[in-house]
Amino acid sequence: MSESLPNGWVFAEINEVVADQSDGKRIHQGWSPQCEKVPCDSAKQWGVLKTTAIQAGEFQWQHHKRLPAHLEARADIEVSVGDILLTCAGPRVRCGVACLVRSTRSKLMLSGKIYRFRAVPNATDESYLEAFLQTQEAQLQIDAMKTGGSDSGLNLTHERFKKLRVRLAPFPEQIRIVAKLEELLSDLDAGVAELKAAQKKLAQYRQSLLKAAVEGVLTADWRARHTPTETGAQLLARILTERRSRWEAMQLAKFKEQGKPPPKDWQKKYPEPVPLGDNARATLSAGWTWASVDQLTPDDLANGRSVPSAASGAKVLRLTAVRNGRIDLSANKRGAWTEEEAKPFAVVEGDLLIVRGNGSLPLVGRAALVPEVHEQVAYPDTLIRLRVVESVVRPAWLGLMWDSETTRSHLEGRARTSAGIYKISQPDIVSVAIPVPPLAEQDEILEVFSACGQSLVEVESMIDKGLKQSTAQRQNILRAAFAGQLVPQDPSDEPASALLARIRAGRAKVAPSSARRGRRQALSGV
Repeated sequence: MSESLPNGWVFAEINEVVADQSDGKRIHQGWSPQCEKVPCDSAKQWGVLKTTAIQAGEFQWQHHKRLPAHLEARADIEVSVGDILLTCAGPRVRCGVACLVRSTRSKLMLSGKIYRFRAVPNATDESYLEAFLQTQEAQLQIDAMKTGGSDSGLNLTHERFKKLRVRLAPFPEQIRIVAKLEELLSDLDAGVAELKAAQKKLAQYRQSLLKAAVEGVLTADWRARHTPTETGAQLLARILTERRSRWEAMQLAKFKEQGKPPPKDWQKKYPEPVPLGDNARATLSAGWTWASVDQLTPDDLANGRSVPSAASGAKVLRLTAVRNGRIDLSANKRGAWTEEEAKPFAVVEGDLLIVRGNGSLPLVGRAALVPEVHEQVAYPDTLIRLRVVESVVRPAWLGLMWDSETTRSHLEGRARTSAGIYKISQPDIVSVAIPVPPLAEQDEILEVFSACGQSLVEVESMIDKGLKQSTAQRQNILRAAFAGQLVPQDPSDEPASALLARIRAGRAKVAPSSARRGRRQALSGV
């Protein structure tokens, strides 16, 4: 956005244009006690907000944790209508998100990862400030203020944030801008809501197909014409035999590569796979069996490697390469390592890459299959690689089952959250239960999904494109608003420079009396 301002506007630091509170502070930060990981079930209980309660322009107060009864609540950081909240810690995409509280329940406190401030009455409009904080201009400033060692754990300090430069319009013009934004963005929001509803229906349709596949309904007629040649128990026994055979072959290959003869009793070092637990699972069709992920893979799961970005070096995927169940091999960067160093982490067609962590619970543990690979590219530490015994289970079958309700329930139930990021570990993955039909039936189901999959992909792509266009249009509207191009200006409006001078003068009057009161309290021992 241009550095020039419309007539009557000024640049001001945010600390200048937010209100003084009763304790003299302008920007409050919350408190992060050890909470119970459940929301309040009574209006009398106090809760502490999660950062996920703050979405861009939307406050979701339901996202909170319950304060234990033995801890005393802090009413000074209770959230109320009119507060502007901003996340000040977490992953890059979640640190610096702001919203205005338009409605809330009582007895909710700020967490230590949230800032709160309020507009100055008759000088700054709260919706105006909220809108500015959503502009690309504000977000770029905030992004440059963040500190921390990695994109997954950043901080926005008070000293840095209070210097955020705001485009301040005359107060009457702020009101006109907000009214126009509400008019334009309400139509845009309605369109986004329709796209998201379609996205949800598409996901439900895909889950219905998956459910039919897992229950064997999808291939019931096919199975009636193709009697299984082995029982589920026999299939599992063959899986375990194949797994051990592949492990032994790999060990022998390693010994040969090292020029060493196999040591005595080397077969006894075979790592027995994690068996399935005794938890109840659905009854499967004839010839099918349940198997743990560990039983399906002879290789240890492997985390990728974290490498700094570099101008030259071996290629490594970005986390954004995993999207909508597909791997985009072009979403990579150059890393500070050689091709030889990256070779152990190079992906091959059929690898399942699993997301280790995400700020959204529904996205943690999501996975996608690596397509055909034409050049070496490694995977980062944010992903886990899984390979299977292809003689008993197709990689594409595992990829399909990874989005099933059974798998998602398992992973989401074991995900742990830290600094706003949900994470899963290798033990969470190897214990996933996968329904395994005979290979021929796997192929039949995969063919059915392939037939309708292209249509699903095309519709998903159209929805995704529509959402991206909506996001771009929102930024265009906000850019016009804060360039003074959205509403007409009125020469009779008090200029923002006079408004800012009035705010400063009001504070100058309060400051001496506050200082005298502080000295009297100190002398009296209060």
